[in-house]
Amino acid sequence: MSRALLAGLLAAACAAPAFAQTAPAASDAAMLGGPPIAGLCTLSQQAVFANAKVGAAASARLKQLSDQSQAEINAERTSIETDAKALEAQRASLKSADLQQKQQSLAARIRALQDKAALRSREIEATREKALARIASELRPVIAQVYGARGCGLLIDRSSILGGNMAGDLTAAVVQGLDAKITTISFDRESLAAAATAASR
Repeated sequence: MSRALLAGLLAAACAAPAFAQTAPAASDAAMLGGPPIAGLCTLSQQAVFANAKVGAAASARLKQLSDQSQAEINAERTSIETDAKALEAQRASLKSADLQQKQQSLAARIRALQDKAALRSREIEATREKALARIASELRPVIAQVYGARGCGLLIDRSSILGGNMAGDLTAAVVQGLDAKITTISFDRESLAAAATAASR
């Protein structure tokens, strides 16, 4: 197995199981102004998740879990790289059959690492989705409360608005209401392998 091939396989295997949540850019809608429209309200759920305390707590926990998964993958990658270098140094002294057997063993370990890295990535994504769903369940009654208090008759996603008067935006009030209800969240990484095993029984 060439060094270039080994490096390429390891790079593919060890891509970080990523979680990224970026705050939305400030909307230019308010710059266009215009008269307020009675009963029309807007909300940016993305901004709520990004700015609410529970959203920040979820992001921090997901990053921690992602970093732990990446450390696990990196440790196995380092072990494979060390053994690959040792095998390269022994190449001249090994019989062809022994060299081929060791190369095949190394290739199997790389494939296993690729599979594990892909699994960890899926687990982090499943964890992110579950955490967001949990926050969303806490968020819905807050939105309904603010919606009723503001006398809204229609609620529009703020990200779809190109311009207008933003007096009916509920985002800041919803963030405040969610912060008053919940500020943190705890969870562990989802185990898809365990879930798949349980489903097959």
